[in-house]
Amino acid sequence: MSDTPICSAKGCRVDAVWVLAWNNPKIHTPERRKTWLACEEHREHLSQFLGVRGFLKDVVLLKEWEEASSATDG
Repeated sequence: MSDTPICSAKGCRVDAVWVLAWNNPKIHTPERRKTWLACEEHREHLSQFLGVRGFLKDVVLLKEWEEASSATDG
């Protein structure tokens, strides 16, 4: 079993390349970020799904997200 994160799209088992950071303002504080992972194929679809609802805050390459995350953890 691989430790590589996989796409959040229903039924997709492809390695994730993107992080979609989102927030539902009705239930989350403004600074809170939930994340979905996306492969190249599903990035646009998942982004549109969140964007139409006004939830999408940022789309970042997984590698960059992990680098930024590890920089703030230390």
